[in-house]
Amino acid sequence: MPRQGLTTDRVVAAAAEMADAIGLDRLTVAAVARHFGVADASLYGHVRNREALLHQVAVRAAALFADRLSLAVAGRSGRDALGGFAAAYRAFAVTHPGQYAATNLQLPPEIGLNSPGHLRLIDLSYATLRGYGLPEPALTDAIRLVRSTLHGFATLEAAGGFGHPRTLDTSFTSIVTDLHTLLSAKETHDHD
Repeated sequence: MPRQGLTTDRVVAAAAEMADAIGLDRLTVAAVARHFGVADASLYGHVRNREALLHQVAVRAAALFADRLSLAVAGRSGRDALGGFAAAYRAFAVTHPGQYAATNLQLPPEIGLNSPGHLRLIDLSYATLRGYGLPEPALTDAIRLVRSTLHGFATLEAAGGFGHPRTLDTSFTSIVTDLHTLLSAKETHDHD
């Protein structure tokens, strides 16, 4: 029977915060139980096992991530939409590293295909880049390019992987400008 006061939402919210603090790879049911000061068994009414806990954190994190991206691109198009998307992507990945890592987990289809946040992340990616007028499969390739670039930058930043004195914001702005230039050139090239 679930412990009084503990709910699945509270357990998953605490797990998500812990993932940011200690890293997703160190998140366990036992660690969350310690956080609440209860025995591990007290959580099994809310999560079956570590894998289920990680899946629930991923679903919750994807919804939060999608909300941030949605706000950043609302009412924007082209370079402005790309800039807003990129800035929100970077901010989420750097300030919520554990939750960001959870959004990149390979989920079972029955979970991933029913996760509103994951579905919105896909839709937002396509909507943001659709303004460049790229036909398929070039649009999907462009999304993979942008996602890979932003993921790499944010992951390196979060790990302290940049040692050069040039500011990260300056480099990031340059990268987003280069992505815009490349996507704009692809649009022109693909329509010639």
